[in-house]
Amino acid sequence: MTGIRLRPGKFGRDPTSPRSGENSAAALLLLFTVIAIVWANSPWAESYWAFWNTDLGISFGQRHAELTVKHLVNDGLMAFFFFIVGLEVASQFRIGELTDRARAVVPVLAAMAGLILPAIIFLLLNPSGPDARAWGVVISTDTAFLVGALAVIGPRFPGRLRAFLLTLAVVDDIGALVVIAVFYSDDLNILALVVAMVLLVAIALVRLLPAGRGPAYAVLALALWVALLAGGVHPTLAGVGVALLIPVFLPQRQTVESAVEVIRAFRQSPNSEYARAATRSLRDSISINERLQTAFGPYVSFVVLPLFALANAGVRLDHATLSAAAASSLTWGIIAGLVVGKLVGITGATALVRTLGIGELGPGLTLRRIAGGAALSGIGFTISLFIIDLAIDDPAKQDQARVGVLVASVLAFLLGWAIFRVTDRLNPPAPLGATLVRPVDPTRDHIVGNPDAPLTLVEYGDFECPFCSRATGSIDEVRAHFGDRLRYVWRHLPLEKEHPRARDAALTSEAAALQGKFFDIAPVLFRFQDHLEWEHLYRYADSVGCDIHRFDEDLRSPTVRHRVEDDVEDAEVMDLTAIPTFFVNGKRHRGPWDAASLIRALQDSEESTRP
Repeated sequence: MTGIRLRPGKFGRDPTSPRSGENSAAALLLLFTVIAIVWANSPWAESYWAFWNTDLGISFGQRHAELTVKHLVNDGLMAFFFFIVGLEVASQFRIGELTDRARAVVPVLAAMAGLILPAIIFLLLNPSGPDARAWGVVISTDTAFLVGALAVIGPRFPGRLRAFLLTLAVVDDIGALVVIAVFYSDDLNILALVVAMVLLVAIALVRLLPAGRGPAYAVLALALWVALLAGGVHPTLAGVGVALLIPVFLPQRQTVESAVEVIRAFRQSPNSEYARAATRSLRDSISINERLQTAFGPYVSFVVLPLFALANAGVRLDHATLSAAAASSLTWGIIAGLVVGKLVGITGATALVRTLGIGELGPGLTLRRIAGGAALSGIGFTISLFIIDLAIDDPAKQDQARVGVLVASVLAFLLGWAIFRVTDRLNPPAPLGATLVRPVDPTRDHIVGNPDAPLTLVEYGDFECPFCSRATGSIDEVRAHFGDRLRYVWRHLPLEKEHPRARDAALTSEAAALQGKFFDIAPVLFRFQDHLEWEHLYRYADSVGCDIHRFDEDLRSPTVRHRVEDDVEDAEVMDLTAIPTFFVNGKRHRGPWDAASLIRALQDSEESTRP
């Protein structure tokens, strides 16, 4: 008998996965950065500055508006970048990682320290004068380069670290947005800002329109951009304002089922009316926030940010510029703030929070791994270059600041690489997947048997797997053999490509568990593995005595989703590639998993621990 094995692509190895897209975007951003630097230092350098300073304008009667190509990119196209940032922030706070305080507290506090300490270090080196206004340059991490650097370095078990750093990046982005709005907006026009507030109210009410919401958002967003520009607030923040007011929610079961009914009708009788209805029902089942992230995200990553890099990364690297930068407290303040401030701030705050017991790190995360990620967080680029343009007027000083950002980013990458390589060599990790990464926790895990039993058997599987042992009955035989000497633990590893309903079944079991019904519904899910559609899953929950209204609410809660995701992330850390996978007293079981084999493995483990 053979188990179900993961195919290439599971856990982000698929080249078409979002992580591969992020890595490609980082590579493109780096390429355009290099092109900008080469162009700005080539024999055609004057064409670089001439092109980006070319004036563009539109006229309407006596009215005339004019801006340079560079300002079109920085003030216009970058509004879409901040729009995507705002969508991600809203999503994280309403349905994502930041909905769970216990899960979010460590990266949130670490991010705050990573914002504050770099600014303090910069101001220690630039306490006064016009250079002091550039303290905002050192507060932000470039998420695209951070993700790309993590992929290039390839530390062991990057999944948990990546999730930690992305959560940290969300808080980092919020801090950067607040700094831009509060400290880098001047000459405020109160009337224009009142108009902007009215437009924000109108944008919040768009969700109530029965139709035409897309055009309404577009028109009001453009009007808000103009109002903020006239009001003295950086107009790119219009993107954030709109994004935070756009609805975000998890797909509702009733809406999805309605879409299925329309699609079924279209399949039976294909016609244009049903086609439009099917398209509309599918679209409405997903929140506008998620649809816009999917629609605009690739354009921001592969068009807007590379153009921004091309427009802003061009810095003269001649002898005069480099000499001035080497002697400039502005340059060294940026380097020290990003490289030292991020590393010490994030790592120190994480250590302090963990010591005080305010929060905990996820399984597989250690302080040394956080230190490597904190060092990489010193890669400041997009928002750093953006703030340089806002904070510094002198072109020579701008070049010195850009040199500081580029040098700091390179040093941060090398420092992160060194930390990962040196610490892994000094303290090599255990063989991949040989031991259970997260100890059994009676307050968290689903346990059958005596919670204090001397023998432990942990199974990773899914409810749609025909070989998982609760389905074949082998676990019942093992438990009968050992009695109170054994505790059996179930953890989730739904293989969605092979078992498309396994994740839904896992969520169902966790929602039932919140009502104390996990071990009531689990046998039902195994018994009816071929019938795990939502209509069946709700029926099973009702049959074991769940309050269906509460069950329906819990099913969409972050608590339930995180329970399943935690188990899956543990499996990724251990590189589990098959289900079922067993751990006997914390050590991975190799070989057959029939009742007799598991009994022998448990007996051998028991004998090896006897004095």
